[in-house]
Amino acid sequence: MEQIFLLIFLALGGSAVAGSVKVVSQGNEVLVERLGSFNKKLEPGLSFVLPFLDKIVYRETIREKVLDIPPQKCITRDNVGIEVDAVVYWRIVDMEKAWYKVENLQSAMVNLVLTQIRSEMGQLELDQTFTARSQINELLLQDLDIATDPWGVKVTRVELRDIIPSQAVRESMELQMSAERRRRAAILTSEGDREAAVNSARGKADAQILDAEARQKAVILQAEAEQKAIVLKAQAERQQQVLKAQAIAESAELIAQKMNSSPGVHKAVEVLFALGYLDMGATIGKSDSSKVLFIDPRTIPAAFEGMRSIISDGQVDSNELFSGQITGANNRTS
Repeated sequence: MEQIFLLIFLALGGSAVAGSVKVVSQGNEVLVERLGSFNKKLEPGLSFVLPFLDKIVYRETIREKVLDIPPQKCITRDNVGIEVDAVVYWRIVDMEKAWYKVENLQSAMVNLVLTQIRSEMGQLELDQTFTARSQINELLLQDLDIATDPWGVKVTRVELRDIIPSQAVRESMELQMSAERRRRAAILTSEGDREAAVNSARGKADAQILDAEARQKAVILQAEAEQKAIVLKAQAERQQQVLKAQAIAESAELIAQKMNSSPGVHKAVEVLFALGYLDMGATIGKSDSSKVLFIDPRTIPAAFEGMRSIISDGQVDSNELFSGQITGANNRTS
């Protein structure tokens, strides 16, 4: 009988010892109550509790968790019905508050998030809900973080996942977007036509300007060429006249020298004068204008007699002979 009591005592003692040893995993925490009141919090690792007196009432992780918020119907400020769902990232920072300050922490979190979403969406118009999503996320994060602080919870991030308008609103939005796209297409087409017309007009104007400039340059170049041709022609004629005068002067000087050295040369001079008269008549006859040439044969011997007197007196000079020849030719031409 004593052995049976001993075995029972050993079994109960072993069970009590085994129940007093608690192992908490990394990232978790455990709340322990003693006789119905909070006693202590067990950290990760090996811990001991009093059997039959201490009781584990709450075991939860302190790592970040994801709270999936189901789609919720909301009304915007412009009375448009939409459905919104979200994702909330949160973690427990104070295990004692999370257990004793609120009952069913996760359900309380879901209802709080839904309420805040309805409140924020009711302050915005439909278009703002699509364009200001990041601002909405920031506002929800601030509001939820403040509201869950008494529960020992830290909200780290809030993301609106989907914003779905009603079917009628979606159809209206599609029509509006289609009309907006057609309007933009018409604007772009008109702007393209305008730019094409402007470019075409500019091209024609530039072409006309270039053509006018080219014609102007051509006229200027032609005028400059004609001017240069006239100048060159005048210079050539002047040079020709100078050379001709020099040749006549040299020939007259040579004839005068010959006449001084040889008295019988005056016969050759008479022949030269006769040939000069004939050449002058031929030159005048080549002119396009009408002309009449009168030559008095009686003047030729008189000119010869004058030349003989000049030669006989020893006063023959090339310049006098040349001037006399030219004067005589002019008198006879007239």
